[in-house]
Amino acid sequence: MERKKVLYISQEITPYLPQTALSVLGNKLPQGTQEKGYEVRTFMPKYGCINERRNQLHEVIRLSGMNVIIDDSDHPLIIKVATLQPARMQVYFIDNDDYFHFSPDKRLEIDSSPEDNDERIMFFAKGVIETVKKLRWEPAIVHCMGWISALVPLYLKRMYHEDPSFVSSKIVYALRPEDFQGNLDERFAEKLRMSQFSDSDLKSIVDAPVDFISLNKLAIDYSDAIIQSGDGVPEELIEYARASGKPFMPYSPDEDSLNDRYSAFYETLINE
Repeated sequence: MERKKVLYISQEITPYLPQTALSVLGNKLPQGTQEKGYEVRTFMPKYGCINERRNQLHEVIRLSGMNVIIDDSDHPLIIKVATLQPARMQVYFIDNDDYFHFSPDKRLEIDSSPEDNDERIMFFAKGVIETVKKLRWEPAIVHCMGWISALVPLYLKRMYHEDPSFVSSKIVYALRPEDFQGNLDERFAEKLRMSQFSDSDLKSIVDAPVDFISLNKLAIDYSDAIIQSGDGVPEELIEYARASGKPFMPYSPDEDSLNDRYSAFYETLINE
């Protein structure tokens, strides 16, 4: 019997980045899901501070080479991969000099400054999706963790909704407390329209500045289910998720039942 596939799209994963609540979850949850019998693949950005030699990253030539067009400019997509031990789980890295190669002491720049974050999350979403297509991998669950993955639901539901790799996928968006300051570029919606999204697709963000709250609301709008994946998530987002009527899993601090709870939640979505 073919194993069910779960795709994790993460903002941070330890040991590639220092331990935070999000990076630890980005490591622990996929490994635990794999131990439950699922087939798992994980994606994250290849930040400039990640030591490629120490972490044994190598470029996957057959997956690299395409250009992602954002705001009428071409940006080369480079894919690298490493194996996370001891689970022997593959982690794929979305790499690009323009968007992810900060100096080591500025790794957290994505959290503290909105500069270029609009294009960064566009590039990351498109890069992950195009790479999964090249892998000919059809995930039953697409689990997005961290605001850098917030555009993935929009892309999958509007741009890739008929693609064989994702036509049956259930999109889970995890609400996290980690945020960014200020607003995204005022041309954010315009740049998305240049990527063939319509005003109707973007109606929740076209007439107002896009901050952390509104970006997460956009992700909720296009997801199939929502998870509160941490303490300290803004109450406005929790209420918005509940009001959507979509399946919602509240936060629990019980780490011992973490993988049981997530697996049970996935199964309810897969079996709908």
